[in-house]
Amino acid sequence: MSHRLYGVKFDPKPSFKHSASTTTQLEKTCRKDAGLPPDVDNSSFLPPQVYELLKLALDQMQPQVKSLLTQLHPDIVLFDFAHHWLPALASELGIKSANFCVFSAVANSYLIVPSRMPDPNQPPTVEDMKKPPPGFPETSLTGIKTFQAQNFMYLFKSFYEGPPVFERIMEYTKTCDAVIYKSCVEFEGPYIDYLKTQLGKPLLLAGPAVPMPPSGILEANWAKWLDNFPKNSVIFCNFGSETYLDDVQIEELAIGLELTGLPFFLVLNFGTSGDGAEAKLEASLPKGFRERVKERGVVHTGWVQQQHILAHQSVGGYLNHSGFSSVIEALVNDCQLILIPQKGDQHINSKFLSRVLKVGVEVNRRDEDGYFARDDILNAVRTVMLDVDKEPGRSIRAHQKKWKEFLLNKEIEDKYIANLVEELKALAHEA
Repeated sequence: MSHRLYGVKFDPKPSFKHSASTTTQLEKTCRKDAGLPPDVDNSSFLPPQVYELLKLALDQMQPQVKSLLTQLHPDIVLFDFAHHWLPALASELGIKSANFCVFSAVANSYLIVPSRMPDPNQPPTVEDMKKPPPGFPETSLTGIKTFQAQNFMYLFKSFYEGPPVFERIMEYTKTCDAVIYKSCVEFEGPYIDYLKTQLGKPLLLAGPAVPMPPSGILEANWAKWLDNFPKNSVIFCNFGSETYLDDVQIEELAIGLELTGLPFFLVLNFGTSGDGAEAKLEASLPKGFRERVKERGVVHTGWVQQQHILAHQSVGGYLNHSGFSSVIEALVNDCQLILIPQKGDQHINSKFLSRVLKVGVEVNRRDEDGYFARDDILNAVRTVMLDVDKEPGRSIRAHQKKWKEFLLNKEIEDKYIANLVEELKALAHEA
């Protein structure tokens, strides 16, 4: 994830064009004394401990950011969760600020609202995190497991004497002028309403923000391989550039995919790149695995053209970590969702997708540590890709089709964007 600030200047006669000529690219300004490896400016492929150093490096950039804002003086500056100090700095310069939330409304409404921690000196317990906060909408979003609640405790921990994530978010939520979610009432209505009551300030919606179709074409080697298989038969498995499975999970996942009998494209990452990642990949795979699946399975480490792959006609299933942007890409491409959330908001997203929207299936896991076995992978894949005429697979496909049609409705998307622009203009001109 790359953390950026966006300044918005409203012209009296705006022409809402976006191109290279209207975008100013600022040079990298992370301080070299922050303890980060050379040339690191985003969290992709970073181990967790280094990711925390990236936050501290961003905190040290306040003088540079202040200088830039003084020079550019936008009407509004948009920021993400990493810049908790930005609203106070912008206010000092007479600039409005709006947090552009990169997480789902449902996840934030469960995890990061004032009612989650009413006493600032008393963080919630693991048992507290298994339950929704007071006033949370009554939905089927239940069943948080012990290992998931334990993972949520990260939000309340301090690293390198910096403020915890929960404290960062509460700080900027109190001081910013508005919060923006790339969501819509049709998708997350009850959770959006709950957030409005909790935050006590304007909550603006950008709509579902369906990604534009990718430019260019799929790399020839991947296109040629995918072309060998029938329509909707391939399972694409990718957990993104910031999620890493351990060797036990990789073995169970790999053998589970093998047991399905379906072709698959498995992408694994390890917090490193190049030869180091390749060596870790080979060491993590079950003995003889590549040879056994060579006619129908590809295993890769590193970046791939995910949107192009999901759009290929042979890809019919997407086994993933429940990152919301990736899920949207899959839904609009008719890919069935098999969910294995790994951290934070992903656990809530997965419950929402599988139990509320009912557009996918979550892989069964052990309560205490999140372990999943090869049969758990097989059973989840069978539900949405093999037993398609049985329940619950049939209903899941019907719900998936309904939401695909909604997400591809350009009129809805345009309406939300137009409303957002008007709301931002009104915010910019408030006294």
